[in-house]
Amino acid sequence: MGKAEKEQLNRALTAHLNTIHETLQVLDQSTPSNSLEKVTWSQVIQIGEQVSKQATIAGMLWNGESPQAKEVEENVNSYFNVLQGFLLLSHGSTVGAGPTLSSSIHESVKHVVDCSFRLMKEHVSLYGSHNKEKKLLMPQIVGAVWEACSALKKVPPTNVTAIGRAMTQVAVSMKDVLREINELKPASSNPGDETSDNTPSKTESKPEDDGISDDDLGSDLSPEEMKVAQLAHGVVSETLVVIKELIRTITGMLKLETPDDNGKFVGSLEKLLKMCQGVGAEIDEIGACLYPPQEIDAIKLALEKMSSRINEIQQEVESFPTSSEPFVEACSGLRTVLKQMEAQLNCLSATELTTKMQNVAVIN
Repeated sequence: MGKAEKEQLNRALTAHLNTIHETLQVLDQSTPSNSLEKVTWSQVIQIGEQVSKQATIAGMLWNGESPQAKEVEENVNSYFNVLQGFLLLSHGSTVGAGPTLSSSIHESVKHVVDCSFRLMKEHVSLYGSHNKEKKLLMPQIVGAVWEACSALKKVPPTNVTAIGRAMTQVAVSMKDVLREINELKPASSNPGDETSDNTPSKTESKPEDDGISDDDLGSDLSPEEMKVAQLAHGVVSETLVVIKELIRTITGMLKLETPDDNGKFVGSLEKLLKMCQGVGAEIDEIGACLYPPQEIDAIKLALEKMSSRINEIQQEVESFPTSSEPFVEACSGLRTVLKQMEAQLNCLSATELTTKMQNVAVIN
């Protein structure tokens, strides 16, 4: 295990790492033409399995006696040859892919590359090393490559699937807002309860108050604020129905995704996703504004934006040559609760203004 052999291994490793980096840079800067033959994702999964096998071989070399430098170098060369092929096939699978699908592909590919780099660096560093603890880490590092390659099976194979999953994430976020609204509670309606003989005074209960978490503070709502929260609950619930129907509509369009439309269909789906995410952002805003003191003006603005976005989404969906009646019905139901909440907020604003004017008159 001479110094010269170690240096040769390091030079070979550095050359391979540089080649992969250069390949990644070239592929990142180029978008494959839609006229090219698309590589199926199943082909990428298959070559990913070859990467896993090469990782297994690398790990097995360190199970018994330390391998010869030639064995290590041959394994490194074989590994990077397979990894290079993996990158090229992965890039070929992005033919016709929109931003959402491309992002999923790039993320999974990068994970495989990162784990591979770590494995090969450790592989070479072990040669000539007397550190037994580092040798024991090899199975764990090999396992990380296995997991990264296995995760390729979870990557969405089509634009429709990728966008459908992204919309599902929006729905999940909305469910979180709905849960938070359900946790809001009205303020105590009987002040006398706090001063009864069986209840400690404020002074006596102060040590217990110190244990209250931040999450418990500022969540008690007045009757008017609870009314707003209930209306918001209806809006979020109906919005969830719209998003679910939108996902059903989208996933039913798999047959419409063809390379012959020059990306128009995928472009429409990406547009729908952005609008859907915009609705999700407005729902987040409404949820955040429900805590006292409630920001009524901000809620009203969010409702206006939602109403506009829903109109745009429905218009886009109706442009597809598929039935969208359930989705249109869901949109109609959402518009109803949006108008109800807007009307209620306007009434509250008018009442608040009247009260303020009366208070000014009394002071004068």
